[in-house]
Amino acid sequence: MCNEKEWAGVIVRRNSWAFWGRMAVVLVSVLFVVVLLLGVTVAGNYKGLGNLVKVVTLVKSQYLFETAPEKLVEGAIKGAVESLDDPYSVYLDKTTYSSLQEQIRGSFGGIGVLVGVKDHYLTVVKPFANTPAAEAGIKEGDVIIAIGDQKTKDMDTDTAVNLMRGPVGSTVTLTISREGVKDPFPKELVRKEISVPTVEGEMLSNENNIGYIIISQFTENTGNELVKTLEELRQEGLEGLILDLRDNPGGELNSAIMIADQFLNKGPIVHIDYRIGRDHTFYAEPDHLNLPLVLLVNKGSASAAEILAGAVKDAKVGTLVGTRTFGKGVVQTVFPLDNGAGLKLTTARYLTPNKNDIHKKGITPDIVIEQAPDAKEDPQLDKAIALIREKIHK
Repeated sequence: MCNEKEWAGVIVRRNSWAFWGRMAVVLVSVLFVVVLLLGVTVAGNYKGLGNLVKVVTLVKSQYLFETAPEKLVEGAIKGAVESLDDPYSVYLDKTTYSSLQEQIRGSFGGIGVLVGVKDHYLTVVKPFANTPAAEAGIKEGDVIIAIGDQKTKDMDTDTAVNLMRGPVGSTVTLTISREGVKDPFPKELVRKEISVPTVEGEMLSNENNIGYIIISQFTENTGNELVKTLEELRQEGLEGLILDLRDNPGGELNSAIMIADQFLNKGPIVHIDYRIGRDHTFYAEPDHLNLPLVLLVNKGSASAAEILAGAVKDAKVGTLVGTRTFGKGVVQTVFPLDNGAGLKLTTARYLTPNKNDIHKKGITPDIVIEQAPDAKEDPQLDKAIALIREKIHK
């Protein structure tokens, strides 16, 4: 009786013309998406198409709460992207898309922390000085088990970063699990304008002719930052260089190419292999830094970091030390959509100069040295220093 009353009463018949008009908008929009996806195979998939129409109709007519047509269309779009089963292809709502653009530019509203994934959990790699994270006492090795009300287990770093970023002055709460502390605890942080340098360099204190540069990620500014840092070190007597790419999650492709070009004299830097469209190869310009070079890599070195590592290894202009890299050998293109949204879609794969496909395989260093995450010593860096010494004094 209750169901009949709900069906025959105000839910359906109240403002029925408006109801069916809005439903028509939903159905036309969703049908357009489906036709676009299925193309000429629509006729062969009429049962699935019929189910989609039926689901939308039932949601609009039977669901307890009123749902905006736009929300159903957005859900259909998200579902289409998620069906690709590709962790790197993501529908970006307006807020997330804006955050991604800020990340690429290298300036954003955030908390100032570099994160990676360790044993399925989001882990703090480094809190940057003079940022909300550092001021709140966030430490290297802290495990972030939740951002707001969203659990982070098996969450990809892009999603996590986007959740932690937002308008300057807004707040975000991280739930932290820390070694030696019995229970997880919350930390509420107020976002600030963050412009984090991605390149940090110095001459090693005990080696007055060996430079040490850490590249934390690749943004639009990273290439220029590295060129500036290299020039400063050269003025201090640079004769050999260690580039630390450990736990570098990657980022902007062109920055990795620009940096590789500093060290390669000729030949390809990376091959971009598209399924649709013409493949493209980026080549090194003749002018380069001819000095002993060692790259430090580990399983947290991914994407653009692997492009740089692969170029150096294949061109034999440097030595890779550490452990096998992550193995992200695919390239994403970000497409703007209407209403400020966007789509990050895997559109190509990249191959090293020798045309090695490293996706889900990674790059094996020339010299493999394991290192415990909590090790007090740094045998990988020690080996890199020894190699540079040897090359300088040859």
